[in-house]
Parts: sequence; structure tokens; C-alpha cells
Amino acid sequence: MNTLSMQKSQQGFTLIELMIVVAIIGILASIALPAYKNYTTKARFTEIVMAATAPKTAVEVCAQTLGIASGAALSGCTAGSNGVPADLTSVGNITSVTTSSGLITVTPNGNNGIAASATYVLTPTVDANGKVNWSDSASGCKSLGLC
Repeated sequence: MNTLSMQKSQQGFTLIELMIVVAIIGILASIALPAYKNYTTKARFTEIVMAATAPKTAVEVCAQTLGIASGAALSGCTAGSNGVPADLTSVGNITSVTTSSGLITVTPNGNNGIAASATYVLTPTVDANGKVNWSDSASGCKSLGLC
């Protein structure tokens, strides 16, 4: 009978065991939540990058259509002309998308953890084969680690 009563008294977890489990869960949560927040902010920034896709394609077509030579300015490839879409304002997380002489600028509106200063700028250059190459000079997004 002594063995039976001893087995009954040892059922369940002690308070210290439960406190250790809660501490471990707290430590894991403190590491995971900031990483998750950064991940979701980067995912939201893809909307900013994707907003430049339509004007980017249109500028490439415009450069081919106008026969712009290597190193020449893309002055004919401005919003609302030669197939380049008109500038956009206030769409989702975006304040504006502008295209001027092939230069595309996307400005976020500062919502959802993306600062309004995190602009995304695409600069085109035409190479010797007539191909348009793009460089992104994202001013704010690089400092925030978003692009």
C-alpha cells in the first residue's frame, strides 16, 4: 500500500517545472515576435515594388518603340505619353507612382510600418544593344532593411 500512495503523490507537474516551461515560452516569444514584425513589413513593401512594374514595362516598350540609343535620355517616356501609364495617387499603401523621363518613383503613404520616406526609385539606362537596364536607388528602404 505504501507504493500505491507514493505513486499518487508524484502525479502532475510541480510549480517549478511549470515556471520553467513558461519562462522558455516567454524567451522564444521575445525572439519570434520582432522577427515576425520585420517579415510582415518586408512583405508589405512588396506592394511598393510591384507598383513600379507596369510603368517599368511601359518604359521599356517606349524605349524600343522610340529607338532610343545607348546612353540617350528617355525624355519621351513620361507618364501619359507613348504608352506609359498616367501617374497614380493614393492606392493602398502608396501615396504616388510617378514616371518622368523613364525615372519611376514610388512613394509609400507611411501606413503599416513603412515610413513615407522609404521611396522606391528605378533609374533606367539603355545599353549598346538597346536593352533598358534598371538600378534601384531606394533611399529610405535600404536604411530600414526593406529592400
